Amino acid sequence: MQSVAHIGWSNQSSIMEFILLGFGNISEMQVPLFLMFLLVYLVTVSGNILIVTLVVVDQHLHTPMYFFLGNLSCLETCYSSTILPRLLTSLLSGDRTISIRDCFSQFYCFGVLGATECFLLAVMSYDRYLAICNPLRYAVIMNGRVCTQLAAYSWTAGLLSTTIVIILMSKLQFCTSNEIDHFFCDFSPIVKLSCNDTGLLELVIFTQSSIASLIPFLLTLTSYASIISTILRIPSTTGRQKAFSTCSSHLVIVTTFYGTLFLVYVVPKTYLSKSLRKVFSVFYTVLTPMLNPLIYSLRNKEVKEALRRALSKIYGFTRFPFITFNEMDINQPL
Repeated sequence: MQSVAHIGWSNQSSIMEFILLGFGNISEMQVPLFLMFLLVYLVTVSGNILIVTLVVVDQHLHTPMYFFLGNLSCLETCYSSTILPRLLTSLLSGDRTISIRDCFSQFYCFGVLGATECFLLAVMSYDRYLAICNPLRYAVIMNGRVCTQLAAYSWTAGLLSTTIVIILMSKLQFCTSNEIDHFFCDFSPIVKLSCNDTGLLELVIFTQSSIASLIPFLLTLTSYASIISTILRIPSTTGRQKAFSTCSSHLVIVTTFYGTLFLVYVVPKTYLSKSLRKVFSVFYTVLTPMLNPLIYSLRNKEVKEALRRALSKIYGFTRFPFITFNEMDINQPL
């Protein structure tokens, strides 16, 4: 991922650092918040790394569905690591300052990973659409090459869309307040502090958000509308339940992620206080990455079986096998 430190900065601001106000002056809550977020971070990282490891080493999980799940788990690990370590350090030391360069770097990583997640969720819903609505052609369409390309396109699209924004943001000047009323560096709180005319930048971010979140959301919505329509036409109750089980975990992740995004960025500010927006921001930046491994492992028999096999053979591994798609069982239930 391109570092913001290598972008040409024309910022001549008198302000050289920001203060992240976080959750306010609640000194008595610093230790409980630190312990809570530390636990969440440890569960998030260990759970997602576990899923990535299982997808790599267990041949039963060498399917398109789990290939994309491995990508999502890798992304969630990075996503959580972009925000939580800085928040934990602030809670532990009480130091809320962050340099402009580090703040922009955090926003850049956050933007890239957030946009990539939108694209990946759309790809995963398309995968489930093909598996349920067009099962006879699924193996032909979702071959190894196509899966790799779809994952690569998702990461590349997230990277490029956010790079354009951060280049424009690097030209902003800050000369009044340096207090960001948030627990991480998000776009709106940063732009509010700028002395420049931000009309062009806001137009670019609106366009980027439409491409990186609205379009993938509509594609995801279309996929699930077709999936639900197909499931409802299945005559037997058992058949409907089996078909729905192949996408239920992914649907929970999609609903949680987009639901909180909608509340934070779409609902008018008059309807939600700043405190509530921070709470909902915690959901999509902190809790959703943690829910991913929990939902997929607790609801998924294949992941449980893979974990059991890994534990039983852990001392027998001599190497990690690479993922190959030619031996895939493409209709494993989720």
